[in-house]
Parts: sequence; structure tokens; C-alpha cells
Amino acid sequence: MYQNLLPRFLKYVKTETRSDHTSKTTPSTQTQVAFAHELAKELAAIGMQDVHYNETNGFVTATLPSNTEKDVRSIGFIAHMDTADFNATNVNPQIIENYDGTSTIPLDKEGKYTLNVADFPNLKNYAGQTLITTDGSTLLGADDKSGIAEIMTAMEFLIAHPEIKHGKIRVAFGPDEEIGVGADKFDAEGFEVDFAYTMDGGPVGELQFETFNAAQADLTFHGKNVHPGTAKDTMINAIQMAIDFQNEFPQNEVPEQTEGYEGFYHLHGFNGTPEEATMSYIIRDHDREKFEARKQFIENLVAKFNAKYDQKRVSLHLFDQYYNMREVIEKDMSIIELAKQAMEELAIQPIIEPVRGGTDGSKISFLGIPTPNIFAGGENMHGRFEYVSLQAMEKATDVIVKIAELNAK
Repeated sequence: MYQNLLPRFLKYVKTETRSDHTSKTTPSTQTQVAFAHELAKELAAIGMQDVHYNETNGFVTATLPSNTEKDVRSIGFIAHMDTADFNATNVNPQIIENYDGTSTIPLDKEGKYTLNVADFPNLKNYAGQTLITTDGSTLLGADDKSGIAEIMTAMEFLIAHPEIKHGKIRVAFGPDEEIGVGADKFDAEGFEVDFAYTMDGGPVGELQFETFNAAQADLTFHGKNVHPGTAKDTMINAIQMAIDFQNEFPQNEVPEQTEGYEGFYHLHGFNGTPEEATMSYIIRDHDREKFEARKQFIENLVAKFNAKYDQKRVSLHLFDQYYNMREVIEKDMSIIELAKQAMEELAIQPIIEPVRGGTDGSKISFLGIPTPNIFAGGENMHGRFEYVSLQAMEKATDVIVKIAELNAK
């Protein structure tokens, strides 16, 4: 039914669009700018209206006008163009048709990297389906080019089938989601929808309206370095100071020991010399009060350490990144019920669980557009073992069409 979905997806993933957290531009890479212009051309070619590339925020937007006389709410569908911090150059997707659900899939010619059920048990869910994998040297980019392909294909389908009634639909493809800044400049007022969905989830059925509250803490430890032979009672080793600081944290509140609604502290950067050391933590919790308490814990720890020394030896830059979008969406759960009904009518079992992360929808929700997240189909995102099922992408496309149809009723 969606004959252009697979070739469209393959074309997208072969286009390099990795974001760059060190960049000061928006988008952070010129490859995203070039991709955005290509998407704008394609949106116009399939018949979308008001196609626009916003040079300020890097988003491509377009409109599918309402074809019903009913006064129905307008919907947005959003996906991101960038890929994560892993090799994304020369992506060479492999297609495995009619996968049997048990066999090991070699990725590279040497067989060094494989997809196997022992390591990736979800493979058992894809018996009889067509899988798209990497060749072991890059990520795939299904996060989130599957979402872009699904939205584009759904719009193409609705344009070709005017008998399916729908209200106004807006689409947006944006940059830099993977580095956490893509939605910072999103023009929510100019998007002009009542609610939206990001097509950026994982396996079939995911429907998410809860994300972490998120913050980052960047710390600098200022030591006093002298010759180690005469260091007694004089040297203050910044590396040791940072190690002592880390040892004050609850050791079980880390990503590798938490799940569900459990929050954590994650040390994701550590560098230093005896003279100066730096550390970076990300702080995550679904509960706003616990989130604030986690930030306060770090601030109190900094104060405790500074009180131990002759001068201020620890500097802290602590800032919020995004908040749990449930605070916004729970005020009107009808948009969750709409997506849930769409899935159920398509014989898809909704999987409603909290996101142990964030989406562009986290920020966009707080900009005034409630924006939960729907599955796009990918598995093992952000690395060489990433794969997606063609049938999963088809189901995601079905969900977009069905949401538009049900909304008009």
C-alpha cells in the first residue's frame, strides 16, 4: 500500500545528517541544512502546501489543508532529521526479507558484528518480516528517519485518497534533537496546531506521554599542584578531589541499576590533571520534587567540599534541559485516547510506559502544544546494531492516517 515507504527510507538513511554538540550554529551541521532543503522539495512534490524552511530554527514545515466541513482540531506530526553521536558516514543498509525470528544476522563481511537473539531477544518479534539493518560500520538512522519517512508517506497517502476526511494537518522536520537543543527555537505559535505527536518512539505500540525531568551539572575542581616530592600538606590534587566528590553519590542511583520511574545521576564526562579536573553529570527523574531534590543534593555537596578548603575549589554550572511533558498532557488526555483508539482499531496493542529519556515533545509541550510520542519502529538505536522492520514502519504510517481520520469524526 505504501510503495514509496522503503525506497524513501533508504534514501534518507544514506544521507549523512549527524548533529554536532560542539557547534554554535542552528542547525549544528550543514548536512542537516542540505537535507532539510531536500525534504522541502519532496513535500512540495507530493502536494503539501505552505512548505517553508525556517533559517532561524532549521525546521521544515508544511500543511495539508482540511478536507472536511466539520470544525475539528488541527494536528501536527513531528520528526527529527539528525542522527546520534556514532559513525553516520556512508550508511549501507542491508535488507533481510522474511526473517525467520531465530537466525543470526551477520552485519559485516567478516562476521565480527552480528544481530542474534541471545543478545537482542526482540528479534523474535519479527519473524516473517523484512528487516533493514546496518553493515556493522555505522548506525542506521531509523532514529528518526523512519519517523520522517512515515510522516511523508502518510501525507502522500492522504493526498492520494481524498475520500479519507481529515482536519488541518501540519508537519515539521527539525534538527539537533540528539544533542538536546533542536526544539529550543521551535516556533510553536507559528505552527498553529491544537496538539501534535512526535513519531520518534521505538517498537510497535509505544505511546508515551511521560518523560524525565532533565538537568546537567558541569563541575570544575581547582587544585594546587606542586612537585610530588615536596607535596606533603601543600598539594591539593584536583583529580582526587573529583574522585572523592563522585564517591559521595548514592552508588545504586545510576543508569545501569535503575528502571521504570527510578531516577539517576549519570557521570558522563571526567577529565583532569592535579591542577584542574572537570566532571559532567546528567540528572534525571520523572517526579519533579525528586528532580529538584537531586539538583539540591549536588549544590549541597559543592558547598560541603568548598567548606573543607582554604578557598573555593569547586565551581558548578547547573542548568535544566527539559521537563516531564506529563505535566502538560495530563490536563487533556483526549489526545492520548485518540492515539490509543487508532492503534486498537489497527489491532496494535498500545504500550504506554514512561520514556527513560526525552523527546522534542518534552520542550514543545511546554511551549504550548501538547506533544506525546508514538512509535517509529526502530530498535537498538544509536549504534551499529540498529535495525527496523518495514512492517513496523508501515504500521506507524497506518497510525498517522488513522489518527487523522478518527480526529475528523
